[in-house]
Amino acid sequence: MLEFRGVTAGYGGAAAVREIAFTAPKGEMTTLVGPNGCGKTTLLRTAARQLPPLAGEVLLAGRPLGDYGRRELARTVAVLPQVREVPAITVRGLVSHGRFPHLGLGRRMRPADQEAVDRAMEETDVARWAHRDLRSLSGGERQRVYLAMALAQDTELLLLDEPTTYLDMGVQFALLELIQRVRRGGKTVVMVLHDLSHALRYSQRIVLLERGRLVCCAPPEALLESGEIDRVFGVRTCRAGEGICFLPEMKKP
Repeated sequence: MLEFRGVTAGYGGAAAVREIAFTAPKGEMTTLVGPNGCGKTTLLRTAARQLPPLAGEVLLAGRPLGDYGRRELARTVAVLPQVREVPAITVRGLVSHGRFPHLGLGRRMRPADQEAVDRAMEETDVARWAHRDLRSLSGGERQRVYLAMALAQDTELLLLDEPTTYLDMGVQFALLELIQRVRRGGKTVVMVLHDLSHALRYSQRIVLLERGRLVCCAPPEALLESGEIDRVFGVRTCRAGEGICFLPEMKKP
């Protein structure tokens, strides 16, 4: 679905990631992980065409990203950035913004657009807040609304940058379970996550980055067995029942 071919990208002509090559398959959740500053968000912004590659190319559904018109791209890819403003708007109003790529010049909502908004709100369980001001919701509730907007956009690919940031633990799990259900419904998800345990639990494929370079792209179990997570993060991976925990690596005296 999404393929990076030797991509070098960065800011102001300076490379933040170099020669990145991997594929995020259709219908899977691919998660980008790595230490702070390794280039995760840079790659996600490059995939969203918010940042042009300095070298290499990105393919979307087998086509170069640059071949997509702006409107066609917005009908194919939905992006949820990590940091965004909270506008003075109702929940339904915000979710309706997801339909803009499908509307004409007058941006008149047709019955099919209203139905798409209704479905997205029901799927994310935000319909009960339809007339509430977005600013009155908690962080976790707002994340559900933003995800509903992305679903209303009805794209094949979702790009999510740290969707669980600043959320309580229980809310994090609830949101990730929701994203997993969306993926099982046929969407392709490429996501940046800071929490390694979440990434290993919910992803079908993990892209591990270090200092702007690709270390490996593999299913969670294969990545654990490689020992690269321990090396890159300086931790010791331990299995606890059905879960995984990470302990600080004790340095030898």
